[in-house]
Parts: sequence; structure tokens; C-alpha cells
Amino acid sequence: METQSKKATTLKLTDIKSMPIRTFWITSIAFFICFFAWFGIVPFMPDVVKDLGLTPDQKWNSIILAVTGTVFARLAIGKLCDKYGPRLCYTYLLIFGAIPVILLGFVQTPTQFLICRLFIGFIGASFVITQFHTSIMFAPNIVGTANATSAGWGNLGGGANRLGMPLIAAAVVSFGVADEIAWRYSMVIAGIIAMLMGLVYYFFTQDTPEGNFSQLKKEGKMPTLKKDEESFISVLKDYRVWILFIVYAASFGMELTVYGTMDDYLQNNFGLTRYTAGNLVLSFALMNIFARTLGGFFGDKFGKLKGLRGRVLFLTVILAAEGLMLSFFSMTTSLAIGMIFLIAFSLTVQMAEGATFSVVPFINKKAIGSISGIVGAGGNVGAFLAAMFLKSKSAVAETTALGANSELGEAAMKAAQSAASAGAVSSGYFVIGGFVVITALTTLAIKFSTADEEASALAMKKVQPNLVLGDK
Repeated sequence: METQSKKATTLKLTDIKSMPIRTFWITSIAFFICFFAWFGIVPFMPDVVKDLGLTPDQKWNSIILAVTGTVFARLAIGKLCDKYGPRLCYTYLLIFGAIPVILLGFVQTPTQFLICRLFIGFIGASFVITQFHTSIMFAPNIVGTANATSAGWGNLGGGANRLGMPLIAAAVVSFGVADEIAWRYSMVIAGIIAMLMGLVYYFFTQDTPEGNFSQLKKEGKMPTLKKDEESFISVLKDYRVWILFIVYAASFGMELTVYGTMDDYLQNNFGLTRYTAGNLVLSFALMNIFARTLGGFFGDKFGKLKGLRGRVLFLTVILAAEGLMLSFFSMTTSLAIGMIFLIAFSLTVQMAEGATFSVVPFINKKAIGSISGIVGAGGNVGAFLAAMFLKSKSAVAETTALGANSELGEAAMKAAQSAASAGAVSSGYFVIGGFVVITALTTLAIKFSTADEEASALAMKKVQPNLVLGDK
């Protein structure tokens, strides 16, 4: 669907009267809230383990289930966006996705906790709707920057909960609630906020700059295919979609995995306290404020200079840089040098995510939702596989260390296990970095037809110069 005449050509954040800019703000905030709720339980895991008696395996499984639920939701939501529009899809996702978040505050058994974690993962599909909505609200010259910025600011929710959820818990405790069960009230509050955001999305956004899908269909302004199934099948047959699926697994999937395991790794490998390690990981997550935007911005710039091929070439370079930074980090034994490579990894991985979705809108403009859903699901598939890989390496290393040091005292055995786990994760990071570099090379296989290149070039000429964040 083309609504080029009313699409925003700048990202002027203060122009909230403009429907694209208003939608940008609302969809970014909604995405932030979803990620905040999705990972909201993470700061409370020590309390949850104590309260519910979770075993180490159950704790690992809860992480894996939260990621797994998102895979299926992202695959489904893209197709639904194409059919019903992002406004209704986001409204229902926020309202119904809030239910398991609220129910998490009432669980009494490990099984109930795991089930809630699985269904909470569904709100991770919010990423797909956000990318879909910004893709059809902004013109080609700025769409990569808009996509990357909204996604980056939304991703902040996954880091901001490290500060926000404890603050909510502290507020709850101030009203006389026992500290050990404050996590339950905090999750209920997070769920209610998500539910209210669903109402905001319904009443203050619309599907496209020209109106909602239902209205456009009635007016005959929205082209529809005779068989939607054929369109989705054509998406599944497009090899470029699956390359981008793997690319997002190698970028967002690796970001989720590395940040999910980095706290323990920094403690075991460099001897940092949990507080210090947690703050370092939070600071890297906060780089989403600008890093992902840079990926989309440079994707747009290379698109202007070299066409659609330019977007792909930039994605190749930044993805390869991400893999190299992670592999170099895995080999460092100095904390200072390690931090340099970890910062470089954080910057490049988030830029790679932004660069990926500067390419996505140009694969098939009639199925942006479906493609966004498949590519977005790739991120969670990557996180799932990488988490399983690191879990298996750590388990083998810890078992071997336990057998080799069985004659030592309990404290010495735990220290040996921690060291073995750190070594296993380190080698795992190195392997993952190599996988990312190989994936970067596969992006070179993404090709566009001459007609697509010409259409993109023509669209770029029709819009104003790319102004980042609307500073004029």
C-alpha cells in the first residue's frame, strides 16, 4: 500500500500534531512498556527462586520459555498486521498480553510461573507492530532512521526495568507490603500499565497517514490481493526474507543472549560484584538510546548514495564488526580491555539491528507486516539457540569441574565450577562471534531487481532531504 504523499519525510519529534510523529511516540512508548513488562521479573529472580523454590534448571527454562513464546507470536502478528492493521493488533496485544503479566503476581508453583513466562513472551511481538507501523508512516528517505529509533527506544524497556521495577517495589513496600512479596505487586502494576496503554493506542493512533485499514478498504483506496494466502506463501518463498531472519538472529538474538548471561560472566571471569556487573550491563542496554538509530541512519545514508544495494553493504560491514568485537571480547583477560570490546560489541550489535530494518521495508512493500514478523522472530530463535548452546557448554564444564575437584571443600568446589562456567561461556562467545561473521557474508546474497532499485531511487527524489530527529 502506498500513501507516499502523506508520509513523514523528517523525524521532527516536536510535531505531535502530525499523525506519523504522534504514532512514532505512541508506538515507541508502547514498545518500551511491553519490553519493561516482558523482562520485568528479571530483577526479582532471587526473590522468585526463594519464594517458589525454583531449581537452577527451572530458572534457565523460564528464560528460554519467555523467548520461545515470542517466536510464535511474532510470526503470527506480522500476518495479522497486514490484514487488520497495526492499530487494532497493538491494542489487543497490549490488553491481552497484560493478563499473564498480572497473573504472574499470583503464581504459587514453579509450573504456574513457567506457564506465565511462556505467555508473557507473546508481548515481545510488539516489536513487529512497531516496525510495521513506522514503516508505513515514514517516507523512504527516513524510514530506516524512524524504524531504528522507535525500536531502540522501545528496547530500553528491557534495561530500564533493572531500575524501574525495584523502584515500583520500593513504593509498594512503603505502603506496608512485605519486602519478600513486593515483586508480585510490581508485576501486577506493570500489567495494568500495559493494559491502559492498549486503550491509548486505540484512541490516539491510526493505521496509516491517510486513515485506518477498514476505512481505506471501504473507500477503495487500499489494494487487496485475491488470496492473502498466496501473498504469504510468496513471502515464505523469498530467500531474502530468510537471510534477514538469520541476520536478525545474529544481531538481536545475540544481544539478548549476551546481556542475559553477562552479569554472571563478569562476576565469574573478572571478579566483579553483582551490583557492579548489573550496572555495567544496564549501561550497555541504555546505548539503545542512540546506537540502533545510528544503524538505521547510516542505512538510509548508504541507501541514498548506493541505492538498495548500499543498504545491504552497510549491513554486511556492521554485522561483521559485531561478530569480531564479540570474539575479541571473549579472549580478553583484562577488565579494561574487555570493557572496550564489550562497548564496541554493544554499539555494533545495536547498529546491526537498525541496519536490518532499514532493508526490511524494501523487500516487499505489500507484505511488510509478514516480513517484519518473520525477521523479528529470527531474533528470538537466535536467542533461544544461543542460550541452549551456552547452557549445554556450562553444564558440561561445571560437571567436569565438580568431578575433578570433588575432594575439595564446598567453597572451593563452587569456585571451581564458577571458573569452569566462565571458561565455557567465553569459548561460547568466541564461537557465536564466528557465526555472526559468517552470517554477515551471507547478506551479500541479497539482491534487488532493477525495477526495485529504480523505484527506490525515484521515491528518494520525491522527498525532502533526510533530517535526523527533525532539528529544523
